[in-house]
Amino acid sequence: MLMIRFQRVGRRNDPAFRLVLCRRTDRPKTSGIEVLGSYHPKSKAVVLKNERILYWLGKGAQASATAHNLLVTKGVVRGKKIPVVKIGASAPTAGASIGTEEAGPAAA
Repeated sequence: MLMIRFQRVGRRNDPAFRLVLCRRTDRPKTSGIEVLGSYHPKSKAVVLKNERILYWLGKGAQASATAHNLLVTKGVVRGKKIPVVKIGASAPTAGASIGTEEAGPAAA
């Protein structure tokens, strides 16, 4: 399956990303099949090849959640944004909020 995803190409503390078409199983640093645009988050500069993006989406390629949100923001595709959870974000642990402590006279 083909994916449209970001590939980081910027220096340290100066992020820059390419929007590339690649296989889903490819590693992040490998060169993609085709470069479809670029994104510089510090300057908010976005360059997209709209025709090629729509062509590949029509052929069955899927965009990653972050790439999809960028395409929706720039008006290339229509739809709702997908919520993205960052890798470092702490998620609630399973069972932490489940009532393990029983209250009342039955517990005594």
